[in-house]
Amino acid sequence: MFAFLGRRLLGAIPLILGILTLIFFLMHLAPGDPTTRYFDPNISPEVIAQMRANLGLDQPLPIQYLRWMGAFVRGDFGYSFGQMRPIADILPEVMWNTLQLTLVSLVIIFVLGMLIGIYQAVRQYSTGDNVLTFLALFFYSMPGFWFALMLILIFALKASQGDWWIQFPASQMTSLNYGTMNPGAQIGDRIMHLILPSIALGVGSAAGVARYMRGSMLEVIRQDYIRTARAKGLSEGKVVFKHALRNALLPIITLMGLTLPYLFGGSVLVETIFAWPGMGRLIVDAVFQRDYPLIMATSFVISVMVILGNLVADALYAVADPRIRVK
Repeated sequence: MFAFLGRRLLGAIPLILGILTLIFFLMHLAPGDPTTRYFDPNISPEVIAQMRANLGLDQPLPIQYLRWMGAFVRGDFGYSFGQMRPIADILPEVMWNTLQLTLVSLVIIFVLGMLIGIYQAVRQYSTGDNVLTFLALFFYSMPGFWFALMLILIFALKASQGDWWIQFPASQMTSLNYGTMNPGAQIGDRIMHLILPSIALGVGSAAGVARYMRGSMLEVIRQDYIRTARAKGLSEGKVVFKHALRNALLPIITLMGLTLPYLFGGSVLVETIFAWPGMGRLIVDAVFQRDYPLIMATSFVISVMVILGNLVADALYAVADPRIRVK
């Protein structure tokens, strides 16, 4: 297993370098450069030219690429043009924020989605199955950014206007008086700020997981060994969760590997809407500022996380089904 994972990691290195090379040249296809935002009729062209020379932007594109790649291979991500500080200091601040949002969303997606799918499969064609099928299709077809705006409108704006018993903050990770709270109140404040963005990011995908889980469970619970388990007098809970669930997990594990790219892509919109200071919002700001080194660094981090997520999915195949052996 470890040799397999090691080979996959080594095989991912050319893939990551290829992705970064493609992003580097695509970025430079857009007109303008990072000095464009300093353009002002009162600033002389000589000053702009000097700024381009200081940033190395006056060099031919292949030279810029080789210089960046050389620094990247040595582990030097360079300086952010927009924030004027080392990228190595910026990334740790935002990565943890995005990881919090992504991990909570993953729990919502797979725990909620699997429980709904199992219930629908066990209660096939019941009223609950039909209602959950309708709700799953409703949330699955809803655009994420619109769902996020509706959550803010109802559970933040309307809740505060109507003085509801529960109200959620509309933006940011913490309240303004976070620093004056005791540790327990700070944890509660973080959780309250985390709920709406996590729901906006996770509920649509949870609906999709529920549909896959329902179909996979329906196929498994009709097998002969499930009938045998029931004939032996095992409780329905043991039959479903011990014998059927494990064999129905393979499509869900595949989805787990495919969900990570969606989560990072969706977090760009959700973090922007909720003013969440994470990787997605950082990428949006970097793109608008033409902050080339920061775009490359964030692209590298996201590529590595996606590849690691797929490696975990490969490893889980063997755990869920011992008949699968990696070579």
